[in-house]
Order: sequence, then structure tokens, then C-alpha cells
Amino acid sequence: MEKESLLNYLYRFFDIIVLLFIVFDFGYDFKENYNTPHVLALIILSFFLLMFNFFKIFKFKFKSNRKVAIVNIIILSVFLLISLIVALTHLDFSCSYILQKIKPILEGGLVFYFLIRLLVLVRHIYDIYFNPAIVFVGSFIILGLTGAFLLMLPSATVKGISFTNAIFTAISAVCVTGLTVVDTAKDFTIIGQSIILVLIQLGGIGILTFTSFFAFFFRGSSSFKEGLNTKDFIATEGLKDVFRAALNVVIFTLSVEFIGAIFIYFTVLDNQSIDNAFFFSVFHSISAFCNAGFSIFSKGLFDDSIKFNYFFQWIIMTLIVFGGFGHNIIFNFYQFIKTYVLEFFDKKRIHKKIQIITVNTRLVIYTTILLLFVGFVFLFISEYNNTLLLHESFFGKVTNAAFNSVTPRTAGFNTVDYTKMTVPSLLFIVFLMWVGASPASTGGGIKTSTFALATLNIFAVATGKNRIQIFGRRISSNSTSRAFAILCISLIVIGIAIMGLLIFEPKDTPLLTIIFECFSAYSTVGLSLNFTSTLTEPSKYVLIATMFIGRIGMLNLMVGLLRQLNHQFYEYPKENILIN
Repeated sequence: MEKESLLNYLYRFFDIIVLLFIVFDFGYDFKENYNTPHVLALIILSFFLLMFNFFKIFKFKFKSNRKVAIVNIIILSVFLLISLIVALTHLDFSCSYILQKIKPILEGGLVFYFLIRLLVLVRHIYDIYFNPAIVFVGSFIILGLTGAFLLMLPSATVKGISFTNAIFTAISAVCVTGLTVVDTAKDFTIIGQSIILVLIQLGGIGILTFTSFFAFFFRGSSSFKEGLNTKDFIATEGLKDVFRAALNVVIFTLSVEFIGAIFIYFTVLDNQSIDNAFFFSVFHSISAFCNAGFSIFSKGLFDDSIKFNYFFQWIIMTLIVFGGFGHNIIFNFYQFIKTYVLEFFDKKRIHKKIQIITVNTRLVIYTTILLLFVGFVFLFISEYNNTLLLHESFFGKVTNAAFNSVTPRTAGFNTVDYTKMTVPSLLFIVFLMWVGASPASTGGGIKTSTFALATLNIFAVATGKNRIQIFGRRISSNSTSRAFAILCISLIVIGIAIMGLLIFEPKDTPLLTIIFECFSAYSTVGLSLNFTSTLTEPSKYVLIATMFIGRIGMLNLMVGLLRQLNHQFYEYPKENILIN
């Protein structure tokens, strides 16, 4: 046991060495980083880590530790093997040239290795700390602060960046918002843009997996050790299935982003304004699926070289919708199609009279389609003689109107100058931003299901019904109560943010501009009326808090912190309150 503890301490020591090496390697653009001894140090460190993990397999007693060591060995071996192959294919060149060729490969291997070690650390934190709300919020805070530190490294920016702007950018990326106080294209180097991309990906996958884990934790379970029942969330019987579902989410996310990047690559391959089509495709595919809205064009997708590329815009829209639906909806719909296809080709299969498409899936899909259609029609009519005049073809006008209906669903990409839009269009976009995407997705807002339940409850009350009934099911009163609680909390937080900006910003700042900015921040959208870059220092921190609260969900945080562990088995006498 003592030997195992000593190995763990050595493991952490090597993790710190790897981290320091990565920070030095990427963060400081010294000429020494490109010399032969530096690359040799990379090889020695990688080889030493490989040998240490081999040693761990024989010394560690627990199977879980051995599995981690095996994964580390596979990662390091693959990257060392690739480096060897590259070296053997360039034997005709000088030794210095060969080392420079394998340097990026070894760097990628160390970064990947460190990310795996970081995941092990997070899982260890879960094991020793039982309050999921604190772990959930704390992970975002740590990720945001780490991202800010990395963005302040000399090689991440062109001319340096202040801590306020760094933390604003990092939180905006982690919360997949897209609001920027500096120019992502001009102020950040490719290393800085890569850091932002990693933060977006961790924020996107993190939201998907964390909501899966913590949604049922906040429904009454007092700790991990007590009976954790996942039936209410993903219809499984044990905690093991939850981890399998999280794995499916990660695989699904990376697969969709990979396919999206391929399609984007071929649509922008001939674009002379794009220096690196591969990085551009990967960046915008991840940013679109995660509903982040970050772009490496200064004008966003309104750039002259891309704003008339309609096929590119349809790819972005597709990625946004997939990310905004959430994995629950996608997997449930996949299960329905799979069952239908199997029964169609296998006539002997007994049809089970079980409703595969859940009420939640139907409610989300119908609400999403309705909002997208109404948004498209409204913006097409209101902007036909305004911003749509820029597009000559009817297909172009339809594409632009559809894009402007999709992107407020927390994506934040712009193919139009929003300052030129009419006031009715801007107010309708504020409404779309407020509703946002679907639960357990990469999007923000109050969510489509919340808006649908609140609307259905209004009609139920108006018709004298005491419950909501839809699709042959009765909606629980708990769901309705949560929906209205989320509505109220969102308006309170946004109202406080608006008051804060009115105090800290100049008096001549238009009210609609501030309202638009605050709704965009809370719903993690990222659209702006060219206002974010002009914010004062206090206003930036107001929006940082607004983005953070909008992303983690204030109600989830309050429930996790304030809910009593013991249920009350008594009731007070009922009293009615007069409401007109």
C-alpha cells in the first residue's frame, strides 16, 4: 500500500513536469523552443513516461489504475510510433529537419496524455467530494481561470491581453457564448485560437455530460453512496449505464463535428481569404455544434468572403440544430428509427406497443420546429426590404432568413450586421435568444421544454384545468413548477444585469443595445449590436457573471445547495392567495 502511495506521488510529480513543459513549449515563443536539444527533451520525456506506465502495470494492485496505465501506454506508443514513421520517411534530410518534423507530433501526444490525466483527477474529485453542485460549478470556475491564464501567455496573443479580457474570453468560450471583447482573428495567434477551441469543446462536452450526471442528483438523492436512480433522466437502471451514456455523448459529439468539418472544408477550399482551410473547418465545426458562435473572421460569418457562401451556412445551421437538440432527443429519435427499420425488414419480429418517442422528445421537436418556422417567416417578412436586399437570389434570401432564425438559438453566428436590423426584428431575436435550445444540449436559454410547459399551463389555467395533458400523458406538477421557477429566475438575473450595465455604461447608451447584450449573455448566444468591445471594466464583470449563471443554471445551483437532505412528511393547512 505504501509503495502504491509512493507511485501515486511520483505520478503527480510527472504530471506537473508535463504541465510545465507544455506551458513553456506553447506559451513562450522563444527561439530555443525550436532547437535540437528541446526536441530531444520531448522525446526523452515521452519515452520516460512510457516506461513509467509500464512499471505501473506490474506494481499497481487495482484494476482501474492498471487500465489508466494501459490507456496512457497506448497514447504515448501511438504518438512515438507516428514520430518514428515520419523520421524514417525523411532520412534523406538533416537530423535537425527530422526533429522539427516530429516536434508537433510529440507535443500533441503530451497534450493528449495530460488531458487524460486531468480527467482522472476530476473523477478522483468526484470520489472524495459528495456535493455535485459545488463540483459542477467549481469545475467551470477552474476551467475558466485556467483558460484565462493560458490566454495570457505571450505566444497566445499578438500584443498581449489584460486579465479582464482574458477571463471574459475564457468564460465566454467555456460557457459556449461567443461574446468577445477582443478580436479573435487578429488579437489571438493560432495557439490562442486553439486554446479557445479546446475551452469550447470542453464546455460543450462538459455541459452534455454534466447535465446527464447532475440532473438526477438534484432530484432528491442526498449523496453518491445512496440509491442513485437514473430512471427519470435516461431510463436506465444503474450508474454504470450513466457512464456508458456519457461515453455515447462524447462519441456522438466528436463524430458529428468530424463530419461537419469535412463538409465545411470542401465548401471553403477555394476561398483565398482563408489561410488554413483545415483549421478553419475544425474550428467552425466545433464552434457551431457547441453553439459557441466564435469565428476566426473579424466580422464573423458576415465577412465578405463567406457571407454569400450559402451551402456553408446550411452546414453551420445543421450543426447548430444538432447541438441544440441535445443527446437525449437525438438518441431517442435514433432508437425509434432503429426499431422501425428492424421491424420493417424482419416481419417475424413482434411489435411492442410501447411509445418509443417520449413526450419530452415530441414536445422539444415540435416547439423547435415551430420556433424556427415562425422565426423564419417573421424575419423574412420584416427584413425583406432591409438586410435581405443584400442577397440578389431568392435562395440567398431564404438562406439568410433561415440562418437568422437558427443562430439566436444560442449559436451566435452572424451573417448580417445586426445594427442595421429593424426594431421589431431585434425584439423578436431577443425572444428567440431567451427561449434558447433544448435541455441537456450545448445551448442555453430557458430551454424549449420550459417555454412549452409554461405556454401549455397558461392554456390549462385559462380553460379551467388543474393539470397539463398532452400526447396522452399528464405532465407532473413538479415539471410545471420548475418551468415557472426557471422563467422567473431568468428574468430576475437578466433584469439585474441590465441595471448593472445602465449604471456602469455611459448615459447615452441605447437601452435596446443593453437589453440585447444582456439577453445574449444570459442565454449564452453571443450576438451583439457591436457593443461588447466598448464595454467598461465593471460591465465586463457583470456580463461574465451573467454568462456563467446562464450556463450553469441558477435553479440547479440553488437546488443543489439549498435542498434539505431529509424530506418533510407533514403538511401545513392549505390557504389560497388572491391573484387577478
